[in-house]
Amino acid sequence: MVSLKYRVATYNAISAKGLERFPAGGYIVGRAIAHPDAILLRSHALQLSEIPASVKAVGRAGTGVNNIPVEAMSQRGVPVFNAPGANANAVKELVFAAILAAARNVVPAAQYVKELAAGDGYEARVEEGKKQFAGHELPGRTLGIVGLGAIGGLVADTAIKLGMKVLGYDPDITVDNAWRLPSAVKRAASIDEVMKHSDVVTLHLPLNDKTRHLVDSKRLAHSPGRLVLLNFARDAIVEEAAVLKALSEKHLRMYVTDFPSPKLAAHPGVLALPHLGASTEEAEENCAHMVVDQLRAFLEEGAVANSVNFPSVEMARESPHRIAIANANVPNMLGQISTTMAQAGLNIHNMVNKSKGEMAYTLVDLDSAADPGLIERIARIPGVLSIRTVPPLAADK
Repeated sequence: MVSLKYRVATYNAISAKGLERFPAGGYIVGRAIAHPDAILLRSHALQLSEIPASVKAVGRAGTGVNNIPVEAMSQRGVPVFNAPGANANAVKELVFAAILAAARNVVPAAQYVKELAAGDGYEARVEEGKKQFAGHELPGRTLGIVGLGAIGGLVADTAIKLGMKVLGYDPDITVDNAWRLPSAVKRAASIDEVMKHSDVVTLHLPLNDKTRHLVDSKRLAHSPGRLVLLNFARDAIVEEAAVLKALSEKHLRMYVTDFPSPKLAAHPGVLALPHLGASTEEAEENCAHMVVDQLRAFLEEGAVANSVNFPSVEMARESPHRIAIANANVPNMLGQISTTMAQAGLNIHNMVNKSKGEMAYTLVDLDSAADPGLIERIARIPGVLSIRTVPPLAADK
């Protein structure tokens, strides 16, 4: 077999246990590596200037990809991978820590005790002061969940086990996620219905053009004054000025967010946390494991799974001579590619082609090797975005 070494440039601190899944015999992994084949990162805001032409894939050890120029990568024919669901349990646990903290007024109560001066009558003042922090229990309360993916589904299941009622809304829910939802989840017809009929609302949506400022002044006006709003998804899903206005007008009792700002942190009705959602050792390992495996599968076999801009593609390897092609999803692309191969005297042993939106991706196993001239001719076909040979990794992987 060909002795290959792929180069992976890392940004941020990636879980060491995750990086161990790159075999030493086939990969060089580290920061500031020149001419990398792939980039692996967490929250680093990746700039186009940091992505050399050698990059074949970008992996995000997390869910959101707003810190990656995905559209530009699509134009280059470069897949962007993420790790959906890998940090779901960590976020779920923090959501319920926040729900309980809000229900029992834990933070202001702890602050009260911390600021209480020692001296005569200390115990009596503690007892007297606790009255202002009386809270409520969760059974019978309604939790509204907007977004019923991996995290939202876990939150719903836990809430039901704690005796809460659950009202859910997700117009884009997948069939798999719908099957995983507990039957006790009541389906809402709109976000406004969730806001109006819930004691607590938690958001679990990606940030895109449809969800930016999804929760604004108009939506918050539907909420009862008792409402606690949680945002462990993305900051811009909630309009900050609208939250501050709703708090001042008593439409909102409390806002708990993982995305602090000076104005939010200063408001007594806001509990702002420093991006703790996925900050557990287990979540970081899970995310790194998932995305490392996905990068390896793509680099070594051309397979695609959990890409935000490419279709999922997998094909059992039946030949050492494999080509991977990304192209615009337009008519006759596959015909032009196969014709060019036939003109070069190459026989296609096996092929799979799938599309996702404007992107299409093809894996081709050939009975004999393709020379550089053929690769160049296919690359010149209008609409072909990227093409590479996928030689098998050496046996020491």
